[in-house]
Amino acid sequence: MELKNKIPFHFSIIFTIACIILVITFWISIVYGNADIDTSTILNAIFNYDPEDVNHNIIIDVRIPRDIGALLVGVALAVSGAGIQSVTRNSLADPSLIGLNSGAALMLALTYAVSPVITFPLLILTGFIGAMLGGTMVLMIGSSRKDGFNPVRLILAGAAVSALLSAASQAIALYFRLNQSLIFWSSGGVSGTTWQQLYTGIPVVAIIVVIFILISGQLSILNLGESIAKGLGQNVKLIRAGTMLLSMLLAGISVAIVGQIAFVGLMVPHISRFLVGTDYKKVIPLTAVLGGCLVVGADTVARLMGEAPVSAIISFIGVPYFLYLIKKGGRTI
Repeated sequence: MELKNKIPFHFSIIFTIACIILVITFWISIVYGNADIDTSTILNAIFNYDPEDVNHNIIIDVRIPRDIGALLVGVALAVSGAGIQSVTRNSLADPSLIGLNSGAALMLALTYAVSPVITFPLLILTGFIGAMLGGTMVLMIGSSRKDGFNPVRLILAGAAVSALLSAASQAIALYFRLNQSLIFWSSGGVSGTTWQQLYTGIPVVAIIVVIFILISGQLSILNLGESIAKGLGQNVKLIRAGTMLLSMLLAGISVAIVGQIAFVGLMVPHISRFLVGTDYKKVIPLTAVLGGCLVVGADTVARLMGEAPVSAIISFIGVPYFLYLIKKGGRTI
């Protein structure tokens, strides 16, 4: 079966609109906050930064890193969810629902127990290892030789493993008195994002997203079914393993920056497939943009509500949608 390489005109329109929405959402997020700063001051801070000006420092050192962090996390979680849903052919798959986030959080707790001062690259590494731990446990429990990744079994396994790993994280936090250090990650928020984190996170996420775009054709074929993919000469095991590892790394980076945020990787790929179909050459780029829109917008709402947890804002939308998918019977993609 030959997939079309030509990008339909409607995809160009949808992608352009999504990018415009992202730019508008990002700008609104910079403008609105606890401090009332006018547009001219914001532009002056960006193009003519004065370190002695308090408002300039708020824009450059607080708001812009925070908004870029929200954008980065949105891209990472959404693309991670798209990759997981593709290789498992499970519409209910999400980094938080299959143990990736809870596994990453557990490793972060262990890392802080060993040393209270750690570098961000080490946080990414430990988050990746934890995501691998949680995801591997869930995938082993939720799959079988007969029917592969059963949707309902995978979610039940994810709930059980996530509860186990979260309990372990809390036990470590209590024993080593890490509650203050880990409360940020348990609630989910980007208020503490720094330029140092972004200098490490942006290149890694950008490279992984580019890799996803490069292998999007293989993901589209794999989405048709394992037997069809093998018949077309695809190395199914390699594509599946590579996609899962990249998705786990994206989840680890997200947890290291913002903590545990659920449902981004569940909802956004569904929206993208609804808008442009199941060709991952179109799904991956659109998913990245829409994921950034969702988290940046949610962070803006959270800030206007008095620094409410971003995870709570997104869950307010995500939980009903998840229940809707459950009502449909967890149908595979």
